[in-house]
Amino acid sequence: MKWITRERPKIDRIACPWLIKHFVDSEAEFIFVPKEQVFEEARRLGAIPYDIPGAEYSHYGEECTFDYVVKKHQVTDKAVLEIAKIVRGADTHRFDLAPQSAGLWAISAGLSVNFNDDLEQLEMGMKLYDALYSWAKYAQNEVHTWESKL
Repeated sequence: MKWITRERPKIDRIACPWLIKHFVDSEAEFIFVPKEQVFEEARRLGAIPYDIPGAEYSHYGEECTFDYVVKKHQVTDKAVLEIAKIVRGADTHRFDLAPQSAGLWAISAGLSVNFNDDLEQLEMGMKLYDALYSWAKYAQNEVHTWESKL
């Protein structure tokens, strides 16, 4: 299935493709276009619009598009549910929801500066979400401390 959204992806527009590829449709294809072209191109290409007002896959109340994908596709993986809180905090500027949210926002904004090509940015972002998933699944309780022996 093809999915389409606004160009210059950040939080939800990278997190949702990661979630979709891993838990909904491993063959999914993602397309980025100027925001005013999303719905027209969605019709033309037979793509599902996401993370844009007026799309089914969008924000609802306090929740972001990632939350909607989790609920719509009944994703119950505990690590994904932890990531959902982090993504929601980053995407809605509610850094109080999870301590990782502010860092996720900073990394996402930095990716947007470092990449001009949306698909290249998505590819790098997917790797970052793989790492976030590994942390949430296997390393959440790991701590990093270092004591000086001076």
